[in-house]
Amino acid sequence: MAIEVASRNAILIGKQESTSAVGFFEAYFCAEKPKGGFPRKTRTKRLMLSTKRNRRRSTSMATSEVIKNFIDGEWRDCSSGKRIEVDDPSNGETVAVIAEAGPEEVHLAVAAADRVFRDRVLIDMHPYDRGRMLFRVADALEARSDEVAIINCIDTGKALDLARGEVRTAVRYLRYYAGLADKLEGRSIPRGADLVDYTVRSPFGVSAQIVPWNGPLELTARSLACAIATGNAVVVKSPELAPLSGIELARACETAGLPAGAVNVLTGYGQTAGQALIDHPDVRHIVFTGSMATGRTVLKAAAERIVPCIMELGGKSAAVVYSDADLDAVVEAVRIGTYLNAGQNCNNLTRLLVERSIADETLERVKACVEGLSIGPGRENCDITPLISQKQREGVESACRMALSQGARLVAGGTALSVRSGYFMAPTVFADVAPDSSLFQEEVFGPVLSVTAFDDPIKGIELANDTDQGLAAGVFTRDIDRALWSADRLWAGQVYVNGWYVGGVETPFGGVKKSGYGREKGQEALDGYVQTRNIGIRISQPLSGSGNSEPAVNRSDRYC
Repeated sequence: MAIEVASRNAILIGKQESTSAVGFFEAYFCAEKPKGGFPRKTRTKRLMLSTKRNRRRSTSMATSEVIKNFIDGEWRDCSSGKRIEVDDPSNGETVAVIAEAGPEEVHLAVAAADRVFRDRVLIDMHPYDRGRMLFRVADALEARSDEVAIINCIDTGKALDLARGEVRTAVRYLRYYAGLADKLEGRSIPRGADLVDYTVRSPFGVSAQIVPWNGPLELTARSLACAIATGNAVVVKSPELAPLSGIELARACETAGLPAGAVNVLTGYGQTAGQALIDHPDVRHIVFTGSMATGRTVLKAAAERIVPCIMELGGKSAAVVYSDADLDAVVEAVRIGTYLNAGQNCNNLTRLLVERSIADETLERVKACVEGLSIGPGRENCDITPLISQKQREGVESACRMALSQGARLVAGGTALSVRSGYFMAPTVFADVAPDSSLFQEEVFGPVLSVTAFDDPIKGIELANDTDQGLAAGVFTRDIDRALWSADRLWAGQVYVNGWYVGGVETPFGGVKKSGYGREKGQEALDGYVQTRNIGIRISQPLSGSGNSEPAVNRSDRYC
């Protein structure tokens, strides 16, 4: 049955004041459609046509309502009355207006989360039941996966199919950690007949989570799920450039019936809301994903209060390509590893290190691939989608100009696509990039690849490791001995062999060196959300006969 856009708002929104984005994005993408939707082959084309037809009307719908912050189980406006306008990176048009959270909203959210912790709402709950809550959140998100994917696509600018994949991954994170909630165990420590000794793995309390804009839905889901599974209460600071995915996850938590205050989601700027959050005295745990510069600011504030952190600070990931590599696999790795999401991934493939004997052939094949990439809005599922903002594009352009000034050879791209509306950057390849150049050493966070030749395997590994960062790395070879030798020596938190993005929800992820510390994903992630406490109990031995000997006093832990 066809459903008009206006009536769909009421059906999909539920609480109008909290979710005006849903109605807008439905209008942005959808005209009336037959029961069951359009055939898959025609869906993208239909979405393109309906976008043009509905854009003007839907923009006015988006700006007429204000999306509020989720605090203590309620949708609340900000005390300042300030607003954040969210735009579509593909055309720069305003698509939603958010109430800007400030220090007052941070205080309310942290107070609500701290109350949940101090009242032991989650701690005293059976871990199985905490897992059941996360399963309900996953179900609520999955039930609206199409709408949420559309919102994520327009919010971040990424391809619609990639946005759909992000929704699926977010659901997987929620279910993965839901299943682990009742499997996090302490241990018993044998200490002789007079003592019972065991450990418990306890939550920290209020977990402040500052989320980046490149993958806001799945990154929020993975840290939120770990926190709730382990009994922490959560305050999320969503990215101001792409806040709508966080709003959708808050809606799913509300639908799932999480206790008020267990999850709070705020949208504000880093220098105000973010700073107030990391400075708050009741925040006892920080999860941060972002730039190295901002990470230093977070760590300084955390150090003042001795707050433990999980830090993921980006990378400058290299792939080492040996002469026996499958070049089809290399080119495919470049296509997805360098240019997916316009290169805005912390672990994307930014440096291609190629054995000199195959360097020219590899470069020609990479160039042909890059020149064949389609460019356009995410809703059209193009290969190259826009960068998140004008500021981000200016930064990428600046990095390209610097590369040229430092002697790199431009093979493809290198400039902004100013003839298009939105924040598009041409997919770019530089060759002959010197190891001491800025492009070789510094993260760009855009669709830019540097190519450098090497002469022997040891030099290839040295070049790969020759940066301050170490988030991911890769190696391409048909020789298993060389693959294992290289993987052991590539100093990165995650190493891919003969592919890129080979990891998954189940595999630990995090950096070495200045890429940060702590691990997300996999079972290892839960270790970062708990602290081990030890409990020792002295017991009396039962009396037997007349031999009533006093137990020996253990003095080994009298002094610490």
